[in-house]
Amino acid sequence: MNIVITGASKGLGKSIAEQFAGDKQGHNILICARNESALNKTFKELQSRYPRSSIKLLACDVSKRAELLRLVKWIHSEIDYVDILINNAGQFVPGGVHNEADGALEQMIEVNLYSAYNLTRMLLPGMMQRKKGHIFNMCSIAALKAYENGGAYSISKFALLGFSKNLREEMKPHFIKVTAVLPGAAYTDSWAGAGINPERIMEAADIARMVYTAAFLSPQACVEEIIMRPVLGDL
Repeated sequence: MNIVITGASKGLGKSIAEQFAGDKQGHNILICARNESALNKTFKELQSRYPRSSIKLLACDVSKRAELLRLVKWIHSEIDYVDILINNAGQFVPGGVHNEADGALEQMIEVNLYSAYNLTRMLLPGMMQRKKGHIFNMCSIAALKAYENGGAYSISKFALLGFSKNLREEMKPHFIKVTAVLPGAAYTDSWAGAGINPERIMEAADIARMVYTAAFLSPQACVEEIIMRPVLGDL
């Protein structure tokens, strides 16, 4: 399988890359993220732990169109086609609509929505021609329920879920699967030092396993949404 994962240097993106890389069948996995040093670290970890899979990396900022074009050119130079696209790149800036900084919404929309929208559009022609492909959009439980200090982030995730629903309908005749992933709190580096007990929230690997499982169902089956919360509920 040829798999492209954005925002793969840490957190959920890294866990998803690990899940696919650990498959005994081996896959071609292309990862990207803005932070080049963190991406290189993840690349070296994956390469050493999972020699059966081919891991390639490119540091880029998918919120910028010129960088996306560079990414797509690189993808096409490395693999003939994309089987699975995981739009995971995202950013969280806390604040409410009434008090967040000017430009917060524009920033969240560019990173959390436009990156997925534009990259998907650039890679869809190949999938549509082959009548095969699977797109995962990493939304959030914040796309289902507004919460305190969610502001522009929550708005952008609602929009990403709307994009996913539209895309799902459009791609049915082309046999391309679309899955929206809506996880609640999962322990990643961003929670370190926040005073949260790791046992109170999910593990990043929990979400990764669900994405992996949804990717390997029969061609006739499509998981439209994956909704996951900690067993005790949202924080």
